[in-house]
This record gives sequence, structure tokens and C-alpha cells, in this order.
Amino acid sequence: MFLHMDLDCFFVSAHRTLDKNLEKIPVAVGGRSNLNIFDKKKQVRAISSNSGAFVSSILTDEPNKTFKEYFKDENGRIRGIITTASYEARAYGVKTAMSVNEALQLCPKLLMIPPNYPLYHKLSEALYELLKKEIPLVEQFSIDEFFGDVTGYIEEEEVYEFAKKLKQKIKDELDLPISIGVAHSKYLSKLITEFAKPDGIKYIKKEQMREFIKDIPIENFPGIGKGYASKLKGYAIKTLGDIESKKELFYSWKKPGIDLYNRVCGINDRKLTTSRDKKSIGIGRSFDAIYDRAEILRRVMILCRYLCFLVKKEQVNPLSYAIKIKYEYNIKSKNYVNVNRVFNESDFKLKVKELFIKSDNHPRHGIIQLNLTVYNFANSNYTYNLFEYEEDLKKKELTNKLQALRDKFGIDIIKSASEL
Repeated sequence: MFLHMDLDCFFVSAHRTLDKNLEKIPVAVGGRSNLNIFDKKKQVRAISSNSGAFVSSILTDEPNKTFKEYFKDENGRIRGIITTASYEARAYGVKTAMSVNEALQLCPKLLMIPPNYPLYHKLSEALYELLKKEIPLVEQFSIDEFFGDVTGYIEEEEVYEFAKKLKQKIKDELDLPISIGVAHSKYLSKLITEFAKPDGIKYIKKEQMREFIKDIPIENFPGIGKGYASKLKGYAIKTLGDIESKKELFYSWKKPGIDLYNRVCGINDRKLTTSRDKKSIGIGRSFDAIYDRAEILRRVMILCRYLCFLVKKEQVNPLSYAIKIKYEYNIKSKNYVNVNRVFNESDFKLKVKELFIKSDNHPRHGIIQLNLTVYNFANSNYTYNLFEYEEDLKKKELTNKLQALRDKFGIDIIKSASEL
């Protein structure tokens, strides 16, 4: 049996653990692109290994800001998007990814709160530790979602009571509301959680599952997006109940189709991922249009420093670097470069600078977004360019020393001249 556990309105619920005045009123947490990494003043930051929608790996530790300080820019315009809304706010139509300005128009009494990412990560990690003590196998799916496999540990007739006690323990120890879906397979338990919300438990037995899901729209199943749903509807597949009889069709689509068919039908979907190897590491920021390429290059170098810090934290050696540039009028450019060298900060910055200059296809357009990604991590047996290997090792040693200083005193403690 599998449990899928989803913290209700997590970011809002996290703030409610600190302030009970936030209970039973429309509240939302809104986020803005963390542009203070481009500031010249020193900031105190931390790194988190958690991940999830709207969650940054780099956490800025700053005092709580007022609505005006955080959500209004220098011109008095309200900026930011909704990351989490309480159920009281949702009753007014406030939704995730909606602009803060639109949310306030729908719900003038909405209390907007700036994000507190260190708090969210602290609570998420505390919940993970709690679950590992209660469940034999636990997968952290995102910052606020977890899977648990209790097969052979809890009898099927006792699983609902187990979920009930677990839910109460989470409330007692962490003061967090959580919804739990229980089913015989992993992704069906995630689907069932939607029927447990808010703050409830839903258990569907294996023999009842086919009847329960048969009229559920396909787009409600985890992993079926708008594009895939449109494709399925072209084959007259509109509900989850339509899928079971189409096995041959789904299996003709190879692994993606096979995986989806098996998940919907609860077949071969019993494996939890208790550890994940990262395939890539990235960082990006959006901002108002900037035309000055010198300022853009300065920001590229700052993003390089932050990304280098994250790479060294993961102890990987990327062999591919990629850049994405978004201009005004929804114009985009992207490019990548492959290298055959030991990763170090100085060479990384030089390569990315060259990559930006080569990829800036619209030099007269303002740039509103930059994204850098590294991937294609070398394994332990990889053979580097022998002619540059010794020099690269010296540069790597310098990078490691910079890393040690930044670990101890903060990411901003040492900057290159190109960043100033």
C-alpha cells in the first residue's frame, strides 16, 4: 500500500505556525524574482537541497518586509506572482501563478505575505525526518509532497487508521495540515490525494479503483499536461476509464505511453525513488528590460558565480554549459557549448561570457530573462584534455579555496571585478 502526503497550502500553513492571526482569513504568499543577487551590498544566503515549484536553491536570509517594501517596485507598481493561496483566498478565485495585482482585485482583503524560504525548507526537512521514523520507505517528491510505501509493514485493513494517526502526529509535532491519499500503487495514491483535500484522508481499495476513476477527466491524472491531454482526446480518450482498453495504443508509444498506461491502471507502479541524481543544475532570473549589454554581462558573471557555487556543492564536473536569453516581445535565443576540462570558476565564466556574446542575436532588444544551466556530468572514469589537465587542476584548487571561504562567510564574500 502507498501513501501520498501533500501539505495543504504549504507556504501559507508554514506562516500560520508562527502567527495564529493568519488562521481562517484569505492569505497568500507571493514571490518575486530574487534580484538582490545583483545588488552590490552584502547579503546572507543559504543553500537548500530541497526542490519544488517556485522554490530557489539559493535562500536569501533577510528580515520580514512590508507589502510596500517587497511587492512594490521603485515606481510604485505591484509586482510578483501568487505561489500559494489559502483556501479562504481560493474561494475568491485567487490561484497559484496569478499576478499579485490580479489577486488583489479579486480579493481586496487578501493579506499578501513575502516568502520565507528558510522556514519552508526547515519545516520540509523536519517532516521528512518524521516520516522516515514512521514509514519504511519514503520518497520526497517535492518540497511539500512525499510518498510512503507501507507494503508488508501495515496490514491493508489497518492502513486508514495508520494514516489517521500519522496525520495527527504531523499536526501535533509540526502544526501542519496535510492531506493523504492511500492506494495500492504510487501514482494512483497521488491522484486520490486530490479527493482528500483539504486536510483529509482518502483511501480507495484496489477492487474499487476501476469504478472510482472511470469518469475522472484524463487531465486530472498526475503527469498528463494540456498537450498530452489534447493528443489523447484525438483518440477519443477523455476519461481515465477510457484508457484501460487502449493498451495496444499506449504500448505503441514506447516508454512514455507504457509508463502512463501502467500508472493509470496501477500496474508495475510500486517503486519509490529514495535518492535522486541530478541531471542538471541551473539558475535564472527575470527582470525589467535592460538594454545595456555591459550590465547584462555583469549579471551573467554573477549568475556564473552562483551557479559555480551550486556545482561545487554537488561535487560534479559538468561538460556542457547552456544559456537561454529572453527578450522583449517574447523573442528567445538559446545556445550551448561542450567542454573537455576540469570545472573551475575562471574558465566557466570565460566560456559563458563567450556563449552569451555568440547567442545575443538581437543586440538592440531589451533582455528580460537570463537562464544558465550545466549538465552532462563526467563520471569518475572520464578522460580530460591531457594538454590542459595540469593547469586545470591548479585552477580547480583555487576554485575550491574560494568555495571554502564562501561556505564559511557567504556566497558574496568574494566577487570578481567583472561583477562590480
